[in-house]
Amino acid sequence: MTKDEVLVIDLFAGPGGLGEGISSVETSEGFSPFKIGVSVEKEPCAHKTLTTRAFFRKIKNKEGGLDDYYSYVRGELDRKGLFARHPTESEEAIRETLEKPTALGEDNNIIHERIKSLISVHNGPKVVIGGPPCQAYSLAGRSRNAGKKDYKAENDNRHFLYLEYLKVLAIAQPEVFVMENVRGILSAKVNGKVMFPSILKDLRNPGKVTKERHTKGYKIYSLVVKPENPNNPQYPDSSDFLIRCENYGVPQARHRVILLGVREDIDATPGTLCESDKTSLGVKNILDDLPELRSGFSKKPDSPVHWGETISTHAEQLRNILISVGYTSEQVESLDLAPYPGLQRKSTEHRDIRFSRISEPLKSWLLDKNLNCVLNHETRGHMESDLLRYAFCAAYSQLNNGVSPKSKDFPDELAPEHANWKTGTHADRFRVQSSNKCSTTITSHISKDGHYFIHYDPKQCRSLTVREAARLQTFPDNYYFEGNRTQQYVQVGNAVPPFLARQVGKIVLELLSA
Repeated sequence: MTKDEVLVIDLFAGPGGLGEGISSVETSEGFSPFKIGVSVEKEPCAHKTLTTRAFFRKIKNKEGGLDDYYSYVRGELDRKGLFARHPTESEEAIRETLEKPTALGEDNNIIHERIKSLISVHNGPKVVIGGPPCQAYSLAGRSRNAGKKDYKAENDNRHFLYLEYLKVLAIAQPEVFVMENVRGILSAKVNGKVMFPSILKDLRNPGKVTKERHTKGYKIYSLVVKPENPNNPQYPDSSDFLIRCENYGVPQARHRVILLGVREDIDATPGTLCESDKTSLGVKNILDDLPELRSGFSKKPDSPVHWGETISTHAEQLRNILISVGYTSEQVESLDLAPYPGLQRKSTEHRDIRFSRISEPLKSWLLDKNLNCVLNHETRGHMESDLLRYAFCAAYSQLNNGVSPKSKDFPDELAPEHANWKTGTHADRFRVQSSNKCSTTITSHISKDGHYFIHYDPKQCRSLTVREAARLQTFPDNYYFEGNRTQQYVQVGNAVPPFLARQVGKIVLELLSA
């Protein structure tokens, strides 16, 4: 392949996970062909994160650039000062993200004109990436919608945002597109009809839908199942498009649909993702080098001393509870429940990353030996009663080979005051991220109460921090999330794992090189 740059158009970009992974791909000569020309995102905090990362990519190889970036993320330099030191790169980053949050369907004049402008001066290949917002497709979103009076799927425009994706395909006519969404898109219905076959049909011929003449069609490929006929790929089971991220080096049981579209005049067939060993992807291996933190109190005055006293009392209660439900004294004593001394709720200090348990190649992808700090690593507050429940969950998991307790496993004294607690309807209302397993799916719900994302260490009694969630989502440690903590959680939960996106990018590069 010549050193032609590949123009990347990133739609519904979120904080930039898909773009981060694809733009990181290099040729054997060390050249980075994928260049993001435009990233479209409407949520203000995600847009700010997106701009910060675009700036990072532009200054990381510039003398002094990374030092200034590190000063910014450590809080030693404000954003205005950072951008002032690198005016050219900051202007390029701001332009790349369209200078402000924008939404497809609402700001099409701005978005489409920028895309047309980029195409007019670009002679190499083009790739469109992104996934329409998933709330209308996700199983959780559909459950919430079912409870809304007068809700009708056919009136929910989020079901049809993929049509905006089609408009961009018709304009850009990229050689390749990558479209990502939740697994719920496979079964989502409108007017009683499953939408996915219609979405595939429309993606194969976007010009027919958008009424654009002279628009080429696309062959749609799975990234995990090889088609019987590569020239006319058909898949008998829609689940053939489902990617189980834990099979591809991501320490998380995240199952997502990714479609790879190849323009019909491209005489090449894409490869598929290569499965990797999952044995080293346990949560403890991925997070163990990050500093221990204490949680806080959400309903009462908070202090390290009060927290330590409370956790010491809880530790003794927990020992008695575990023995009362049948565990031996030896089993309970093996847990070491005494609190750590002097824990803080926030830490920027990093342990020596040389002793990280993360296996390669994920280790090199995540860690930055020059960062010398931890970003977005701060705990939230919890109710005092939940701290004991969190400790129970973590201890139970350790005693049961990584199994998280269901509601039936909780002793009565730890049962929350929920009417449906014993019905089994919400049996896993509290879920620990077990140390010896991949995490469950990191979702935007982590911004709510943290009950589904309990840390595996019973001595910390807390939910995961933004950085820990970002690690499990495979965002590099130097990836800085803007906004308040709740907004950061939402960004991480909604993102595509960059490490998976990098592998997809390699397949795209091989295809374009054929």
